[in-house]
Amino acid sequence: MTQHHAPDAHLPMLTVPQAARLRDLTATYFFTRHGVRMAVEGDAVEHDGHFSPLTALAQRCRAEAEERWPEMVEQHFTRLESASRGGENAQELLRQTRLRLLPADALPSDGFRYTRPVAEGLVLALALDAPTSIRILNDGDVARADQDELWAAGRANLLGEPVEHEDVRTPSGALLHSVRGESHFVASKALVLPELVRTVTGQELPAAGALVAVPTRHLLAFHPIVDGTVVDAVNDLGAYALGAYEDGPGSLTPRLYWWHQGQLVCLTVFDHESRSLSVVPPRELMDLMKSLHGRNDAGRAAPEVSGGTEVDHLAHAVAEFTERLTQDPGLFGAAFETALDHAHARCADDPDAGKLETWEAWVTAMQTGSALFATALAPQGTVECRIGDRVLALPVSGPAAHADARAWLDAFWLALVCRERDRLTRLCRVPLDDLRRARTADPYDDYVFHWIDTLQSYWLQQPMDDIVPKLLATMETSHPHVATRTPSEFLNLVDYQPVALFHRLITNDHEAFAQALTEALAHHERYWDGSSRPRGRVALGPLAMACLAHDGNFPVDTTLPYLPTHFISRAWCGEFPT
Repeated sequence: MTQHHAPDAHLPMLTVPQAARLRDLTATYFFTRHGVRMAVEGDAVEHDGHFSPLTALAQRCRAEAEERWPEMVEQHFTRLESASRGGENAQELLRQTRLRLLPADALPSDGFRYTRPVAEGLVLALALDAPTSIRILNDGDVARADQDELWAAGRANLLGEPVEHEDVRTPSGALLHSVRGESHFVASKALVLPELVRTVTGQELPAAGALVAVPTRHLLAFHPIVDGTVVDAVNDLGAYALGAYEDGPGSLTPRLYWWHQGQLVCLTVFDHESRSLSVVPPRELMDLMKSLHGRNDAGRAAPEVSGGTEVDHLAHAVAEFTERLTQDPGLFGAAFETALDHAHARCADDPDAGKLETWEAWVTAMQTGSALFATALAPQGTVECRIGDRVLALPVSGPAAHADARAWLDAFWLALVCRERDRLTRLCRVPLDDLRRARTADPYDDYVFHWIDTLQSYWLQQPMDDIVPKLLATMETSHPHVATRTPSEFLNLVDYQPVALFHRLITNDHEAFAQALTEALAHHERYWDGSSRPRGRVALGPLAMACLAHDGNFPVDTTLPYLPTHFISRAWCGEFPT
């Protein structure tokens, strides 16, 4: 390869001559505009105390004819110079600041000591999102506001950044979720991945975490780790990240990460001699991948499901997970998520739940959720739990990340639908402190725990004078201005609806309950509109409240959508041992 065609060492998206021309144009701009002669080298230019990377400009130039480059260089630096130069007061900073992921080497060492390393190749900074520009705050800016408040405001403002989402099925069959947008903060949403996953998929992030790539500031891709497709997803997402990083604009990092227990773990190794990248999962992830890669307990490959429907694949995955739980309780989170998906997916073709197979799927999901908490709470040894038609001796896991508040709510709703009084009582004896400790890295909003406290008190038949204050606390702390960690659309359209129904239930207001139920289902449809995710098939929380109301002699309109009629009427209860 001649030098004319070789990539530049610092701006590899350009050839050596192209990069030299871009640097010359940059130097010419500063001489013409400011009368300053400077030698522009590497991948950045520094002038008047401001550090400006050239990477994004180089990526845009690569896509245009070279005769347009002088105009593009002038527009680029004119825009930067018109940006905010500082001086904002504390309130302006709190209102306009967002968390921002940057390449680890993007900022000079002086003046940005407040920044925090996030993972290999990434640093966390605070950025001011002004109307016409975005500026990374320096130490002087941060000193003008309370730093803790500034970080909290940056997180809350980041949650509100709009994104677009699409599912991408790779040639190997792995499902990748692509999140993109015009905002410069799309990739930064990796910092709030659980909320992002909940917003775009309607599901919780699995206990095993997710593979994550943030190749450019406008793009984030992730693969929730729930089954054996993670093996293919490692390679597919790694290649996807590298290609998107090279294409730009706004390149961030070509690395692949594993979101695990609230942290990003880098999976990519860079060979400096060969200048090549390779993906090397840590031992813990390798063990997890092996356990998910379709192996039975004899070490032989389990039968593959070829073809078939989504329900077939989910049913197969549920059976595999159930088989492996006796050896690895760490799979409980993924097992419960998969069983929930299977139960909901059954209702796509059987919305009234008139088929025995649908009831079996819902019972299995209920049993799995209850067993999850039974193994987390038992002191030691094993716990006998029925899942499907078998009684399994499951090893005790002790307090675990998968036994958190969201899993508790799903388990409680399922037990209500299946009218499992004993399981409901056991769930209501799960300490709130255990649920809080299960998720310390990225905690849920307080309203979630007030809500669980309300439900536990109600089911355990505590005095109404104790229940009402807890319900009021749930309502007060679920206001979007207070519950800043939960995406507002999910909170309003999904999470709050059972609370509103419960309020009508305990006041014994039949008419208001009926109206609230109709509204809850309309909100459910609005939230899930256009999504193919299984959770959109049934409004789980409202269904549980409808079952509770039916058993309390409330009239429930069984023609409403997203509420399987046979579940409300108890038609399947007692069909087989559960």
